[in-house]
Amino acid sequence: MGARRKARELALQMLYQHDMSGNAPEMIVSTFEDLQKSKPNTREFATKIFKGTVENLEKIDGMIVQQADNWRIERMAVVDRNLIRMAIYEFLYENDTPKLVIIDEAIEIAKRFGTQKSSQFINGILDGILKRYNLAS
Repeated sequence: MGARRKARELALQMLYQHDMSGNAPEMIVSTFEDLQKSKPNTREFATKIFKGTVENLEKIDGMIVQQADNWRIERMAVVDRNLIRMAIYEFLYENDTPKLVIIDEAIEIAKRFGTQKSSQFINGILDGILKRYNLAS
């Protein structure tokens, strides 16, 4: 597994924890053992994605609400919701990764942490977001 995939998985776990506990991002980062044991570049990328997603949550969730007709964010599976949030953060703020790679990464992580239907659901939402906001590149 590549450093970026590992970082995204760690970011997802921190977003999950944040979503469920409401704890401050700094506290989650400082107490997440798997993150602390990671290589510096993995730790740095994971923290950047996690904090960036949390800081832009309102904007990101607004985009999801626009795209996900008939789906309230709170009704989405926690893993799915946070993978979508993370990918949108990367679409908007991490321009060094191609958009289709970001979607592919989200789908692969969903296969590991989500349900059987997660990857299809996530792919549909993210693909729609790219088209709706003209983010494809």
